[in-house]
Amino acid sequence: MKRIAVLTSGGDAPGMNAAIRSVVRTGLDKGWEVFGVRQGYAGLIADNLMPLGARDVSNIIQSGGTILGSSRAPAFETAEGRWEAVRVLNRRQVEALIVIGGNGSQAGANALSELEFPVVGVASTIDNDLYGSEICIGVDTALNIALEAIDRLKVTASSHQRAFIVETMGRDFGYLGLMTGIAGGAEYVIIPEVETHPDTVAEEIRNAYRRGKALALVVVAEGAYWNAERLVNYFKEHDSLGFSVRATILGHVQRGGAPTYFDRLLATRLGASAVQEIGDIHYGVLVGLNGGQISSTPLAEVVKTKKTLDLRLLELSKILAK
Repeated sequence: MKRIAVLTSGGDAPGMNAAIRSVVRTGLDKGWEVFGVRQGYAGLIADNLMPLGARDVSNIIQSGGTILGSSRAPAFETAEGRWEAVRVLNRRQVEALIVIGGNGSQAGANALSELEFPVVGVASTIDNDLYGSEICIGVDTALNIALEAIDRLKVTASSHQRAFIVETMGRDFGYLGLMTGIAGGAEYVIIPEVETHPDTVAEEIRNAYRRGKALALVVVAEGAYWNAERLVNYFKEHDSLGFSVRATILGHVQRGGAPTYFDRLLATRLGASAVQEIGDIHYGVLVGLNGGQISSTPLAEVVKTKKTLDLRLLELSKILAK
């Protein structure tokens, strides 16, 4: 092995830069050349590669986002686009590729692996919906950002006897919403996995008011049908809840900011492990964290398996809200 490349793809996640740094420096330590691919798979097809040295990744471990950038790549979804990516890598004499990203990114990594190009994936998505890793790069930071927002909102909510509906990210997977709701002390949590009627939510808010609570908090994942906007509109048209209702949509705020200690360390470990997988000639896998240990899962298994949410935690959130 003489030369490898690394790219980031899909939604950015706090800790991606720490993973890039780890890949570069552990690769250099093995005596390899390391190239960075700008703008994800689109940049790969366009031959937008640059050599990365130890100093190129200095002072980025604390930075959110990704210094390599990310973009949509419709061309990569075609067979010709994927073959062009392989031709670029071969022309550049790159012998293996590390892909840092979530479901779509790892589907792309698997597609390259099926073309028999050596690829290793690194689990990185704030949604935490990627099979093969109990927790992914960026999740801890996103949760802490959401919790800080909720803690601040609860201060003003208690001052004015309000109910706040807080919408987290999570288009298809309710992990962020559920964990934020439990840790934030929500009266009710709404996730895409479980159908919820707004009358049930309204009754929980009324019960909180009747019990003499100073505020009420509902956390909803953006992918749920009854999202923050729909709930507020529904409540305006129906009976009083006791509390006045406000909505806060956190949106992409959860992607920004400096990665936490946990995300920096996780990203560093996964980046180094990806390099080690290449050194061991173990390709076509995703490196992730399972049972507290770094492990690898075949990319073919990752892309065909849907990660599930432990719904017992949803029941726990209802018990804790009393």
